[in-house]
Amino acid sequence: MTFCSITKFEKELAQFTGAPYAVMTDCCTHAIELCFRLDRPYELKFTAYTYLSIPMLMHKLAIQYELLDEQWTGEYRFHGSNVWDSARRLEKNMYRPGRMQCLSFGWDKPLQIGRGGAIILDNKETYQKLIEMRYDGRDLTRVPWQEQRVFRVGYHYRPTVEEAEKGLIELKKIQVTNPRPEYKQYPDLRTIEIVK
Repeated sequence: MTFCSITKFEKELAQFTGAPYAVMTDCCTHAIELCFRLDRPYELKFTAYTYLSIPMLMHKLAIQYELLDEQWTGEYRFHGSNVWDSARRLEKNMYRPGRMQCLSFGWDKPLQIGRGGAIILDNKETYQKLIEMRYDGRDLTRVPWQEQRVFRVGYHYRPTVEEAEKGLIELKKIQVTNPRPEYKQYPDLRTIEIVK
């Protein structure tokens, strides 16, 4: 197994979803975080029926947010951005131009790797920035990395080669369309309080 497995998985995932590019990450929440670190909104609105890590991420990034009584199936939008949480959806040609759709590969998701996530998108410049951000700000065309002298701030959100290898196997088993779970599986986050 080599680093090329990650690149191969990204290419196959992009082809499957119909997106020009895919960036694999270590989890979906980090995929969403990278999108918002790249183009940080001041305020967002999104469904109150989502996983707990999402409002916690908003606190971490100091993004104002409003939770909506919004129903969804498979994915939902962060209103005020072009980012979508598509953690519960993975289908052939699901990508829609102009979006950054964030996927999850957890045990209860359509592509069950156990851990991991990805961003599918169509902007080449954004894709290249996300790749660098995911790998600690490293320019992957420089080998060894110790020769690089200027780094943009990056994050240690890279997937493992083993996750990419498993993803390549599991992606071949994915149906053209998959069941899309609904918002009902999550509690209403307006009923909880997040404290520091």
